[in-house]
Amino acid sequence: MIRKAFVMHVFGDCHEEYKRRHDEIWPEIIEMLKEYGAHDYSIFLDPANSRLFAYLVIEDEERWSKTAETEICQKWWAYMKDVMETNEDNSPVSLELKEVFYLK
Repeated sequence: MIRKAFVMHVFGDCHEEYKRRHDEIWPEIIEMLKEYGAHDYSIFLDPANSRLFAYLVIEDEERWSKTAETEICQKWWAYMKDVMETNEDNSPVSLELKEVFYLK
């Protein structure tokens, strides 16, 4: 299993909307994430700077990278682009973090 963490940015006036959309996350997204080997996926918000911290465990990097190619992922990104910073393809602007410590 591979632990991954990354940061993203939600627009300052969209904190509640971002949470609402995740509270009502589409079952197809959950199904796709699990199909592509995601486990223990959490997203945390620092409201002081609108920074999102995401953490998940994946089974395989190559398999995980293919999530971006799925129709449901593309649809989710398009749905989320008005509440967070995104790239031209609607994917979230994200910075992967390097693990420097782990206590098991």
